[in-house]
Amino acid sequence: MESPQQQAPVPDLATIDSSSDLFPLALLMDELKHDEVSNRVEAMQKLKIISQALGPQRTRDELIPFLIDVAQDDEDEVFVVLAEQLNDTFIPFIGGVEYAKFLLPPLEILASTEETLVRNKAVDSLNHVASKMTREQILNDFIPLVEHLSLTEWFSSKCSACGLFLKCFQKLQDKVLNEDLQLKKKLFEFYYNLCIDDTPMVRRSAAKSLPEIIDFLSEGHSSEQTNDVSLDIDLKFISSMFEKVIGDLQDSVKFLAVDILISILKFFNNLNNYQHFEDLLSSAINLGNDQGWRIRYMVADNINKIAEQFFIVNNGENSEYLNKLIPMFINLTNDQENDVRKASGKQIPEFCEFLIKAKLGTSELNLNSSSTNETKVSESSESNKERYFILDEFFPILEKLSVDENEQVRISLASKITYMAKIMDREDCVYRLVPILIAMLKDESPDVPLQIISHLENVNEVVGIEILKENLLPCIQELSIDLNWRVRLAVIENIPILAKQLKLEIFQDKLNLMCLNFLWDNVYSIRSAAITNLKKLCEIFGSDWANEEIIKKLLQSKSDILQVFTFRITLLQALTELISVVSNDIILEQILPFIEHLNDDKVPNIRFNVAKAYYVVVKKLGKKDYSNLISNSILPKLKKLIEDEDPDVRYFANDSFNKIESL
Repeated sequence: MESPQQQAPVPDLATIDSSSDLFPLALLMDELKHDEVSNRVEAMQKLKIISQALGPQRTRDELIPFLIDVAQDDEDEVFVVLAEQLNDTFIPFIGGVEYAKFLLPPLEILASTEETLVRNKAVDSLNHVASKMTREQILNDFIPLVEHLSLTEWFSSKCSACGLFLKCFQKLQDKVLNEDLQLKKKLFEFYYNLCIDDTPMVRRSAAKSLPEIIDFLSEGHSSEQTNDVSLDIDLKFISSMFEKVIGDLQDSVKFLAVDILISILKFFNNLNNYQHFEDLLSSAINLGNDQGWRIRYMVADNINKIAEQFFIVNNGENSEYLNKLIPMFINLTNDQENDVRKASGKQIPEFCEFLIKAKLGTSELNLNSSSTNETKVSESSESNKERYFILDEFFPILEKLSVDENEQVRISLASKITYMAKIMDREDCVYRLVPILIAMLKDESPDVPLQIISHLENVNEVVGIEILKENLLPCIQELSIDLNWRVRLAVIENIPILAKQLKLEIFQDKLNLMCLNFLWDNVYSIRSAAITNLKKLCEIFGSDWANEEIIKKLLQSKSDILQVFTFRITLLQALTELISVVSNDIILEQILPFIEHLNDDKVPNIRFNVAKAYYVVVKKLGKKDYSNLISNSILPKLKKLIEDEDPDVRYFANDSFNKIESL
């Protein structure tokens, strides 16, 4: 790198006039000498302003050398901000991309610090700068920096180097230029040495960055290519790296082999090359049966990503591969570690989906589809036989996990178990899945029924109204008065979904009164959600239903109830919310008289909500169609509120008045 021009020492700030060219840098230096770290951090955040005042030339010649000194002697909080500032957005302040190399020295120093956060920020900035650099700049300036970090004795530098290799590979044209191909092999050797470094932290960093590198290498190859020297080099690199990581004695390194395995499977699938899949399957099974619980957890948490890669094998052997994963996965669901059971339990529905698709040779199943026709398995006897075989294998596991002693395991299962309905016929769902759900709805942990209710629509689509009415609605009614407010909230949020599937008579019989009672809950979030819920119900069942079953019943509330401020304002807000979904006649006959009645309420909060409601009424009615009503009734009442003694009432009344005038 070019050495910066030698500059005279910057005088003390007190001796410099504010109009002097030296003032910006001197000001920064003075602030960075402050005893308080917060002041120094604030000064570093103004780095771009300082560099703009200095200009590109002086930024390169004076500011960057000064920052190199700062990067070696300050607090980590200052280093973090410095690393964030010196990214690709700083390039224009040093004169453009051709001078990007000037940012590398201070960032290299920051990438070598012991504090992880500082290193990560520095690596991010280095990668952003590298993304703007030309191939020649990468070869001449960036790759030497990566090599230097890789060969130092300090573990911190080596850890940072691991995160920089990807940008180097992205800039190399190894399929065209032999020079780049040789440089790629050299970089692979550096990376391999990092994978076998004596320090576990370095090996972990190398393993963590490896999946992204493999994914990038995969993009550069296809199944049509033959005699590809670059591909041979890549395969040798990938296999040697994976071998070292999966054989590592440190669990903190070895558990990253799962992500690497998934990327390798994607790599070979992209090439339509399946000759190594037996070995990769054995690696997956060995990782799932590893003695280290963290490794088993990673396999359990990613089992469906692994299954997906084996499923998309197009040579007819996908079913065989997936069948070999079953015993290992079942062991994970029975693991002695709570975290492993937690991770594996929620993967069961999607794993069963892969198994059924593989057995039937279809790819049409989709657990996340809202359409039953798209998700249900063919009703042929052969498909049922295969499906029942898989369900028989996993339903005892679901039953066991649903009553697991660990609360988090049950919560995790509850978040996904309803998706089992998507791969079951109605009868099987009623007799096998619904009993488990009913038991989980009565779980002592409030988060378990909360998760079930939040995903109940998956079951409703399959079992139908009668089963919902007879088995699940009673449980929902019990949960509507649960002591935990989050459970009650979950019930409210799912009522519109139930309403769409229930007949109107069933809804009015079972849930209508419950929806109204939620308005008087002692928790504000429940009351607010209840108002939103009523609006959605009115959209579903129509304006006439809203008038007869909601509005009239609300307006018939006992007078002693309306003496309570909370009830009055809730009723006002509920009726205001319903204005947009009911007919104009209902507004004029039912809602507007109630709003006008509260115009002189003794509580300011009521009065300014009345002011806001007037605008909603006028907007819905239409200013032209009801000009007499608006001029003779609504606007005079608003003008009265404009003169109210409370400033908030006056503000919202003025706001509504102006909005009405602008309509």
